[in-house]
Amino acid sequence: MTSTDALLFNPTSYDPKQFDAETRRLLKATIEWFESRGKRQLLADDADAVWVSDFLEFVKKERLFATFLTPAAYADGDANRRWDGARNAALSEIFGFYGLAYWYAEQVTILGLGPIWQSDNEDAKKRAAADLLDGQVMAFGLSERDHGADIYNTDLILTPTEPGSADAEAGILFRANGVKYYIGNGNVASMVSVFSRRADIEGADGYVWFAADSRQDNYELIDNVIHGQLYVSTFALHDYPVTAADILSTGPEAFSAALNTVNVGKFNLCHGSIGMVEHSFYEAITHSNNRILYGQAVTEFPHVRTNFVDAYARIVAMKLFSDRAVDYFRSASLEDRRYLLFNPMTKSKVTSEGETVMTLLLDVLAAKGFEKNTYFAQVARYIGTLPRLEGTVHVNVGQILKFMPNYLFNPKDYPEIGTRLDAADDEFFFRQGPARGAGKVQFADWTPVYEKHADLPNVARFYEQAQALRTLLTTAAPDADQQKDLDFMLTIGHLFSLVVYGQLILEQAAITGLDRDVIEQIFDFQIRDFNGHATTLYGKPSATPDQQAWAASALRPPVADRPRFDRVWAEVAAYDSTYEMRR
Repeated sequence: MTSTDALLFNPTSYDPKQFDAETRRLLKATIEWFESRGKRQLLADDADAVWVSDFLEFVKKERLFATFLTPAAYADGDANRRWDGARNAALSEIFGFYGLAYWYAEQVTILGLGPIWQSDNEDAKKRAAADLLDGQVMAFGLSERDHGADIYNTDLILTPTEPGSADAEAGILFRANGVKYYIGNGNVASMVSVFSRRADIEGADGYVWFAADSRQDNYELIDNVIHGQLYVSTFALHDYPVTAADILSTGPEAFSAALNTVNVGKFNLCHGSIGMVEHSFYEAITHSNNRILYGQAVTEFPHVRTNFVDAYARIVAMKLFSDRAVDYFRSASLEDRRYLLFNPMTKSKVTSEGETVMTLLLDVLAAKGFEKNTYFAQVARYIGTLPRLEGTVHVNVGQILKFMPNYLFNPKDYPEIGTRLDAADDEFFFRQGPARGAGKVQFADWTPVYEKHADLPNVARFYEQAQALRTLLTTAAPDADQQKDLDFMLTIGHLFSLVVYGQLILEQAAITGLDRDVIEQIFDFQIRDFNGHATTLYGKPSATPDQQAWAASALRPPVADRPRFDRVWAEVAAYDSTYEMRR
């Protein structure tokens, strides 16, 4: 890949030659379905909150979800049906490019399948595989109005049936009662994975995942909690009969199934966000580069070019990190659990960067960015959902902090992870094991990739900041009270996230042969972002004098290079009019 290659997804020239023939066909067929439907229709459906039934008809006809979301063990020997993280990422990017509602229908299907594919219930797995072939979608019944997605608490109660009762004679083990809230696809899902607890058992041993059917009479669909194409349901179960055929997992295994499902599901947020901002970028550069204001093109203004170059660099960085994270997740094992850090990074860092990109572009587009005939306006409305739903940035950064000591100070040798675009079934996703021990996960030494690129001035300067973070933690580490202060620790977490972000960006840049100018522009904003979080730390009321002194000493200006900036700007401007959706 060189500076002359287009780095952003463009449907008109997209050629996923890295994948097998059927995957290529389905990805292109998906693009064609959206393009044929046309921009006006997609935007009208969004404005009118039209449920995505036509899209799901396409999914059924092409067996799209069945092909992409069925593990090979339940594919009846069909080599095209497998759970392949690389092609799933590509599909998420396409869905995000055309509309969050379509991405969401798949996303919550992925989450709903998580407890099913992890279970020992073979009949439930076979039922799920058959339902996917039939074009059905799934739902993930975890969240509740009072508890959110707090796995430790649920008010969905399973009451055991009385021995000798008619229920017991009919094979009904429990009657389920309770309400679930914020459940995508809860209006139509053939299998809703429901998290519950037994009325007769206290603590973790009482947890149960079971599969419900939204079409069953004891399942009451209450409403959609938002106004939109996305159906984010509230539903209630009224004495819902639960049989052995419905039970997916129990006790501590059910708890782990919830967390491990989220490990799989949250990974798709990054590529969905990437697709959203890519489409918005095309609209923004084409409009701005052809709009005359005060006698000159809008893009002649220096601040406009700065925003575009920054937005472009951030999008490329989002793609680099996320694509490299795919490799680590697909190569994971019980002995290599580094994905437990990189997956929450895709959720918290990459999606937050998507929000930053949209702000930069909106500051250029201004009023145009709110017009109803733009895809941009839809993305601007929805981009903030990805960092905040399915576990907030704060929750994920809190999780990321668990890995910081081992990542920075206690490296371990691992075999090198290569690019994982092979047509393999990622069966480990559904046998991740107990959800514990995050603090014991070790990582390969992060410093060599920085040192390898130290001839790039901004990479070298950011590397100084990354090393300074280690100095902070060895000379002025947060004390016991500060470690209990999540507000304080989140700032440390954001500083740490930047180091991890830079590592995978550089790894993927080396793999793809990314142009040096773009790498330098990426680390220009990495330095500025580090400065921002260091300044925040300086201003924390609880920061000690030593920590404040560290914060001031860690500040660095990016290395300015006007010719480099102009070359990247030329790359940005080359996207003008290269993509416009049909009709």
